[in-house]
Amino acid sequence: MCRVHPDGNGCEYLSRGEKNGGSGDAVSPSRLTVWKKSSMSFQGTDGFTVFDQRGGLVFRVDNYSRKGQCAHGGGGLVLMDGVGNALLTLRPQALSMQCQWHAYKGENDCAKRTPDLRVFSMRRSSLLFHKNSNIEAEVFLGGGCAKHGRAPDFAIEGSFTRRNCVIRSSTGELAAKISRKRANTAVLLGDDVFSLVVQPGFDPELAMAIIVILDRICRKPYTPVLCS
Repeated sequence: MCRVHPDGNGCEYLSRGEKNGGSGDAVSPSRLTVWKKSSMSFQGTDGFTVFDQRGGLVFRVDNYSRKGQCAHGGGGLVLMDGVGNALLTLRPQALSMQCQWHAYKGENDCAKRTPDLRVFSMRRSSLLFHKNSNIEAEVFLGGGCAKHGRAPDFAIEGSFTRRNCVIRSSTGELAAKISRKRANTAVLLGDDVFSLVVQPGFDPELAMAIIVILDRICRKPYTPVLCS
């Protein structure tokens, strides 16, 4: 059985300590492997496990139900680092036509969901406001809401359900790329394991939070039921 995490001699994921003067290579992209599987082994758990190039656990999301779907008002998710420290709390906005979500620093409960503590907001793109149908979702940094004609800071282009999309800044600069992962040149892994390449200057933590929300808001492809 092939390994889920990438092969490599060095870890390209930079922790915050390494970014602030550590020994990490700040020029190289961060190459991560995302496994759509909770690090918890209990049946019925739903989440993500993310590895660096050495196979080290760098991010995780452990969820015990699918109540984080945009159709539900509650059901927040917590993005954690490899040892379980809460990095961001991701919560859906109730009664949002575009499945809008908000990200808050750390592990925030309902009483602390204020715009001042918000890191970013994200929503599914709408054909009513975009001529480019290739844009799947939009990200707005800070506490400001996505309204009054404000342009998004980042846009997700392509198809997340097919594991073929990119995150671009408002200037069109590539921030991160999501793609299917190969075990070797001949074997393509299933869509529950995929690659995340984050460019220098873009926080892998933010990229992973965007992926978690994409998993909740993106439309799943229709699969017809064949009767025998």
